[in-house]
Amino acid sequence: MTQILPRQIPENALKHLIDAGLTPAMAKIFAARGIEDIKQLDSTFAHLLPFDKLKNAREMASLLADAIAAHKKLLVIADYDCDGATACAVAVRGLRAFGATVDFLVPNRFEYGYGLTPEIVQLAAEGSTRNSGIPLAGTAYVKPDILLTVDNGIASVEGVAEANRLGMQVFVTDHHLPGDTLPDATCIVNPNQHDCGFPSKHLAGVGVMFYVLLALRAELRSRGQMTDIQGRKLLELLDLVALGTVADVVKLDQNNRILVQQGLLRIRAGRACAGINALLQVAKKSQDKVSSMDLGFTVGPRLNAAGRLNDMSLGINGLLTDDPAIALQIATQLDTLNRERRSIETGMQELALAVLESINPQDNFSLTLFDERWHQGVIGILASRLKDKFHRPVIAFAEANNSELKGSGRSIAGLHLRDALDLVSKRHPLLIKKFGGHSMAAGLSIAKTDFAAFVSAFEQVCSELLNPNDLAQRIDTDGPLDSTGMTLVAAHLLDEQVWGQGFPVPQFDDDFEVLKQRVVGEKHLKLQLATDDGNMIEAILFGHNEPLPEYIHAVYSLSINEYNGKQSLQLIIRHWE
Repeated sequence: MTQILPRQIPENALKHLIDAGLTPAMAKIFAARGIEDIKQLDSTFAHLLPFDKLKNAREMASLLADAIAAHKKLLVIADYDCDGATACAVAVRGLRAFGATVDFLVPNRFEYGYGLTPEIVQLAAEGSTRNSGIPLAGTAYVKPDILLTVDNGIASVEGVAEANRLGMQVFVTDHHLPGDTLPDATCIVNPNQHDCGFPSKHLAGVGVMFYVLLALRAELRSRGQMTDIQGRKLLELLDLVALGTVADVVKLDQNNRILVQQGLLRIRAGRACAGINALLQVAKKSQDKVSSMDLGFTVGPRLNAAGRLNDMSLGINGLLTDDPAIALQIATQLDTLNRERRSIETGMQELALAVLESINPQDNFSLTLFDERWHQGVIGILASRLKDKFHRPVIAFAEANNSELKGSGRSIAGLHLRDALDLVSKRHPLLIKKFGGHSMAAGLSIAKTDFAAFVSAFEQVCSELLNPNDLAQRIDTDGPLDSTGMTLVAAHLLDEQVWGQGFPVPQFDDDFEVLKQRVVGEKHLKLQLATDDGNMIEAILFGHNEPLPEYIHAVYSLSINEYNGKQSLQLIIRHWE
């Protein structure tokens, strides 16, 4: 049975926020999310953490400035997800604005897998793959002097060694958790590396790269090599930073919320890059009303579709072009890929649920699944869907080359997924070929013949780290909302905020009388509800077309319904009993 639990509200924080001028309803929402001082809601640059707290940021900036002065060639090694794509675009756009000669290379996940592998280093050295937005037609390929990783590299021990052997320096920018051994790179910037005093450990890969550029701008200014126009170019990258940060589902602490909010302001003001504008256009989203939820659930998946089903160089080129026509052409291709991805995902989920009909997931602390028909590019989404349905850690595997399986995992609160895989690896040193990730998401590869052994080993670790209460389905809410909070004004106020991982969008729960109900769009219920104090409110329940009883207890969020140019408040029912 699903538990509906109100979030805890620290009384002192609530009082401080009300004294600072927030309404009681808004004060409760923010206090429940760890806000103790209204200054923590300030999204201006004045509260952005300084780059000099990020270990090696100044050192990398100095090395990059030297490289620019010496006209050295840089090659950005990207990752094939949304964070990696936006980090690559930020690196290429920012470095070119500062005078660097820079190109990019992104591994195709189906041929080379993740990160700076020795094979990718060989490609970089030989120029076997060119996927830059600006090909140098008619010129011989010149081996890069420097490989700059974005959103990867912290675990690329062998790849960095190969680059060193071939005479190329490696600058690593990453945010993933480091392993026991760091690569022998020339310089590493990662807030999660040992002895890094950066207060926010939740920067996405694109955020780390943006911080390196902040440091580089300061370094170039100190050398007298930076114009005001060049310096302002960094602000033009904030839409990309916002997109990558939200899409990578990192915790939205104050520093990340500032980056996202500033990026959203640029998008809403019509100053986003052509690629993001085009992705919004094909998704039929208005620029001036775009929210963090739109970035995470509308724009991000379309960009991610390139890396899941095709080649992320397509998506990166869409973010690098300044030609609206080219951007729209690429966005249309990405939208088509995303539709294909959804179709594949639906089929995979049906297969997985059919398998689970003969299994009672309640008997397990984890779910680990494999099917030869599954697609590598969609197993992460499948794992996420099954995790949500069964509320336990899930790892989904698909077939890869060389008799290997590639897995993608998603976890629940209470189990740090990367740490769990690390424990499996320590107990069974030959079982996992490689792994990496975060607390809530991770990837790995194993031999196909070791699947059954991995299922057993992972289940054993999960059973030790979790207890049965961790597996209970629960919905956290902000409690009931009185009539003063259930207003169109309140909905607009909530819409203006940045919500996401670690700073969840508010949802409430109340008792309602169902006055009217009708099916719309064949599979949704349009409702008229009455609150206990007699107020009537419109609501919608998506994906449900069976009649509701006369009285319900519902979990809901506020939304703004627009019809014939008029706005009205509408509740979106998330759960009902």
